[in-house]
Amino acid sequence: MICAVYPETLSEGVSDGLTLAGATTVPAAELDPEDPALSEADNLIVELGERPMRRLREVARVGETVGLPVLLVASADQLALMESAEGVTDFVVEPVGPVELRLRLMRMSRAGAPEEVLRFKDLELNPLNYQAALAGSPMDLTYMEYELLRFLVENPVRAWSREQLLSRVWGYEYYGGARTVDVHVRRLRSKLGEERASWISTVRSVGYRFG
Repeated sequence: MICAVYPETLSEGVSDGLTLAGATTVPAAELDPEDPALSEADNLIVELGERPMRRLREVARVGETVGLPVLLVASADQLALMESAEGVTDFVVEPVGPVELRLRLMRMSRAGAPEEVLRFKDLELNPLNYQAALAGSPMDLTYMEYELLRFLVENPVRAWSREQLLSRVWGYEYYGGARTVDVHVRRLRSKLGEERASWISTVRSVGYRFG
């Protein structure tokens, strides 16, 4: 996923969310439809900042000319401006949570594309409705259990440390500690059942590996 961003220097929450989403960013020098960064991007992320009306007008022009999905980052006192905003696909309110930003970017990228179900053997994960099924039977997963399992299915074979999983799944602002990962892995193994629990293997002195 390639995200054009404006301005070039983003707030910490937005930067962390883009990293969590695995996005490549290209700075847009100006909100100009002729900017080369917009032609190579999958979407555009704009922080309204201190000149919201001007940026909304520029966003509307970009949306009309380029047709790029636009995610706005606004403060709470700028929400009223969203009612008449044109060319805006979605928005988030500051302070931005990295996980929320990643999910919104995922929805935007899926809007014009068929949804792909993730599969591993007889496990299916549907990212559109956050449903998981094992041998055709629904799994009862919490939101973060689903997110952890999704990440592992999308990134098999490689060993991930607890700290890496905390960063990639929970986000940089989470301070629950490595034990949180162990607890969720234990729950996932239990819900996968005895025959499939070994899909998530423990890598000694490192962390966990899937597959």
